[in-house]
Amino acid sequence: MKQNLFPRTELFKISIFILICYFLPDCLAYGFAEPIVATTSGNGGFWLWKLLGRLHPLAVHFPVTLLCLAAILEVATLRNFTSRLRPGIDLLVLIGAGGAVIAAILGLLLAGQEDYSGDLLALHRWTGVATAVLSVLTAFVLYIVEKKERWKLIKVYRGVLIFTAVGVTAAGHYGASLTHGDVYLTSVMPWTDDYENTPAGEKKFTLVSLQEGGKLDPAKEVELSVQVRAIFAHSCYKCHSSDKIKGELRLDQKDLVFKGGKSGPIIIPGQPEKSELIRRITLPRSHKESMPGKGKALSTEDIALITYWIKKGAPWPDKGQKSIYRVAELKPRLPALPPVTKELQNPVDLWVNQYFTKNKIVWPKVVGDRTYLRRIYMDIIGIVPSPEELEAFIKDTRPDKRAIWVRQLLNRKEDYALNWLTFWNDALRNDYSGTGYITNGRYNISDWLYKSLESNKPYNQFVKELLNPTEESKGFISGIQWRGVVNASQRVEMQAAQNVSQVFLGLNLKCASCHDSFVSDWKLADAYAFANVFADTTLEINRCDVPTGKMADTKILWKELGTIDKNAPVEVKLKQLAENMAKPQNGRLYRTLVNRVWGQLMGRGMVAPVDAMDNEPWSQDLLDWLASDFVARGYDVKELIYLITTSKTYQLPSVGIKDVNKLNTTDYKFTGMLRRRLSAEQFADAVSRTIQPVYADSSLQYNPAGKEKPNPLKTPFVRASLVKNDGFLTALGRPNRETVITGRESQANLLQAMELTNGKKFNEVLKKGADNWISQYKESEIIIREVYRKAFGRDPLPREIMVAKKMLGPTPQSESVQDFLWAIVLLPEFQFIF
Repeated sequence: MKQNLFPRTELFKISIFILICYFLPDCLAYGFAEPIVATTSGNGGFWLWKLLGRLHPLAVHFPVTLLCLAAILEVATLRNFTSRLRPGIDLLVLIGAGGAVIAAILGLLLAGQEDYSGDLLALHRWTGVATAVLSVLTAFVLYIVEKKERWKLIKVYRGVLIFTAVGVTAAGHYGASLTHGDVYLTSVMPWTDDYENTPAGEKKFTLVSLQEGGKLDPAKEVELSVQVRAIFAHSCYKCHSSDKIKGELRLDQKDLVFKGGKSGPIIIPGQPEKSELIRRITLPRSHKESMPGKGKALSTEDIALITYWIKKGAPWPDKGQKSIYRVAELKPRLPALPPVTKELQNPVDLWVNQYFTKNKIVWPKVVGDRTYLRRIYMDIIGIVPSPEELEAFIKDTRPDKRAIWVRQLLNRKEDYALNWLTFWNDALRNDYSGTGYITNGRYNISDWLYKSLESNKPYNQFVKELLNPTEESKGFISGIQWRGVVNASQRVEMQAAQNVSQVFLGLNLKCASCHDSFVSDWKLADAYAFANVFADTTLEINRCDVPTGKMADTKILWKELGTIDKNAPVEVKLKQLAENMAKPQNGRLYRTLVNRVWGQLMGRGMVAPVDAMDNEPWSQDLLDWLASDFVARGYDVKELIYLITTSKTYQLPSVGIKDVNKLNTTDYKFTGMLRRRLSAEQFADAVSRTIQPVYADSSLQYNPAGKEKPNPLKTPFVRASLVKNDGFLTALGRPNRETVITGRESQANLLQAMELTNGKKFNEVLKKGADNWISQYKESEIIIREVYRKAFGRDPLPREIMVAKKMLGPTPQSESVQDFLWAIVLLPEFQFIF
């Protein structure tokens, strides 16, 4: 048997110290804070049992941590049971078993003394008891193995330990669900209906403003009502809406709110102190009548808001009045352009100048040639300019050279298509592999999409061919036919309705695909009526996956766009939809496209997020004018890009943002394009062009438009937009495209840091690149200068040469050159568009 690294006594001391460090803060911060209050609660029951019961949340964390850690360490020692970790594992199992028993006893005390009930409690109770029993059994089997030397029972012991760790995790999950609500985990997942960051309108009332006296004006009444309804939606609808009615109370309609439940009215307008609703939401959380019964308690601000609302008479706009939500105009609008000035001729600049004047913003000086050229190269064709191209641009003396070079880049059809292919692949959830392709539950539209971009197909025709598809373009509205049972809100026809509304109309129908939306006026019936356009049979409406017995109508979301013959075959319905949607009168369609392109080039849309086109843009006039001009110019996307990229506005210095959470707020002030990180594909291509091809294997990529050579650039690398997704691109932010993606995070993350630090593919690229550079140049300084020219389009500064020379030495070696190349591509100057 191997000698342990630490004597058992020393290991025991270390373990105790770690446990105290873990245990003591919980005691001080949580465990002893609530129970002291409990002694004076006066809710019945002997105070000591309540005190002990309320220690359960503290005690239960202890065995969860210890037993899970023991299981992990046990897995790490599968090949050597008597490893030096054995004393520590033994101690963890022993203390974890004791802790589990204590936690179970305290939990039973808590359940008996407090007003908890329901199926979730039963699950938590029995998983907790079972875990306590299993943990004791684990410790007993371990004792037999070691003391009785029954080595054949090692597998039994390990199996019981793993099962115990799973059990204690499940028990902890049910406990968290019991105290925090059964959507505690799903509320932070953006793809679930419980997502807690679903837009619910801007909060304009604060605790200070609630102290204002006098009568509210109509606008403030609407704002106040919206915020109260948002609180009801996020905290109360789970039990008190059309989906679930508890206590005969519904809070999703005005008449039902004021009617109350089985106990009578819950609101007395003007008298919050006599309103049952206020009494319920201010009760201690331990009280059986405390509301909300599930999930987190209402915040102090929420309670104050509801109290203030009732005090002001509980205003709630009646049906038939103007929507309480902001609804963007559907029809197009062409505002008159401001007058041209000596300095400003581009229409974009004229509108931005008006905005700057209003907000007292001074025009900054435009960026230099080097920054501008790299910016248009990355935005239009997605690759860095070569040193020769940059030198030619700097030497170009024509006064309109920037506009000329933009036009030249837009005329590089293949390069343009390969860059914007990434943007549209994300939006149209098209990829070269993934869920559904093998089973024909999903169809690839790559050929159609590449040809459409290469030929600069007019956008109205582009939309028509996606909505009324050919065999080549049918993949977008065909959705993904997921294997197994999928809920009603994800059937293929509903996916089509959601995807079309999101991509082309900047509208999120996902909430309304399950139930009436509480963040907009869209109803469940509206979502099903739109989904019916894509169905070959009439759909039955399902509310939260429960059939209602009602059959859906068939119509476009806006009646002003025309009608759909509900009795026609699906092919006819799609043709009608395509014609109606793409007509010039659909201003929303073209505003959405203009906003997306602006967001792609400037880092943020005029409306943000880009999928919420009912939000207010920072310049309504600029958005409306660009959309109308886009239609007037023949739906030409390249002309739109030309207009934006040749504006003085686009040439302003880039702007950083410290708090990304403020990016989509209504008080955002535009001062220039946002500084942003290269996309995964752009970064890979930049590395390929500067150091070494990241992708060169033609078996990895889609062959655009059936070309014999899959690389139209005639460069020694394959553009990353053409390759199948892999770990490298995933780490850098490329999504799986099983859902619509209309924007990527520009923030660095841990996965990206790990990939760029120790990723296999990236390290291989650096190694091959280093060998190639050494084979071409034998002197360190030449390598340094050439790498700087290719990576940044400039010569290195004297200090940069000095530092790099120290790294490479007089005779460059492969490893030192790898380190140098790695440092170069991680510099912000390489990774960002400035």
